[in-house]
Amino acid sequence: MPPSLPLDETSFAAAVEQHHRELRVHCYRMVGSYTDAEDLVQETFLRAWKGLSGFQGRSSVRAWLYRIATNACLDWLDGKPRRVLPHHLAGPSEPTAALPPPSDVPWLEPFPDAELVAPADAGPDALVVERETIELAYLAALQFLPPRQRAALILRDVHGWPASETAAALDLSVPAVNSALQRARTTLREHLPERRSDWRAAVVPTAVEQQLLNRYLDAVRRADFHAVADLLAEDVRATMPPWPLWFRGREAVRHALATSWNPDSPDYVGEFAARQIGANRQPAVATWTRQPGDTVFRAFGLGVMQVEDGAIAEMTAFHGPALFEVFGLPLEIDR
Repeated sequence: MPPSLPLDETSFAAAVEQHHRELRVHCYRMVGSYTDAEDLVQETFLRAWKGLSGFQGRSSVRAWLYRIATNACLDWLDGKPRRVLPHHLAGPSEPTAALPPPSDVPWLEPFPDAELVAPADAGPDALVVERETIELAYLAALQFLPPRQRAALILRDVHGWPASETAAALDLSVPAVNSALQRARTTLREHLPERRSDWRAAVVPTAVEQQLLNRYLDAVRRADFHAVADLLAEDVRATMPPWPLWFRGREAVRHALATSWNPDSPDYVGEFAARQIGANRQPAVATWTRQPGDTVFRAFGLGVMQVEDGAIAEMTAFHGPALFEVFGLPLEIDR
């Protein structure tokens, strides 16, 4: 067993529990996946336990764990492709296009808002996760950065670490960190929406977003694709990972819904049930579908929205039962 230095077995376990959630958010920003982030947090704690004898208390436990987590992420990312959304791979699909098979591309994943809340007994360092640094558009832009640049930007601009501590964490010189940060900021600006400076930092939907979300939920439950289309921006972007296709524009989405929501269509997805959820500090819904003759609604998708000027400017509909488990949602419901 590692010797009892500033941390012994009991205090180490307490530190692990205290910083678990925020380290998972940190790893999520690095790798773009909730499940991979959780695995990396466990790897962080394993590395920390094995290296406990080397912790002399010259930095805070939190900073020590962040350094280990960052390097665990960098090791994990080595040689792996970045996580993407369908519009990063090709141009928009025709609304009449047949649904292709799901792709095994490493897709960007959503993050449950419930895991962004700091525990009640968290210390003052456990900062609230602001919306602008956890929204899908920000996470997607981060994935365009080389891993070490990504780490430098997250530590400096998200966590507010000084250049000297960031350099120590990444085993770089201060000038190298500053250079990496400037390159990262330039690349990030190229991939973020132009209006990002207008985004609110609210951690719950605004009144306008909530009203829009309520109307959307009602329209989905009634399978009224015209009502859904009326809530969309004219140039809306709709993606559906793991399917590698996406639609641009209100009419394209309306046409696609008219097919998949039509009971007489061979592509009919079924009757919908829908609930509001929290994902990436954005308006979001979970949907279940019931096929004709079935008795229960089964997990279908998690839709995360970007709202601008009172309309849905982007909708990312993630599909797969594994994500329902991450969000603590049942795979089957009665309604």
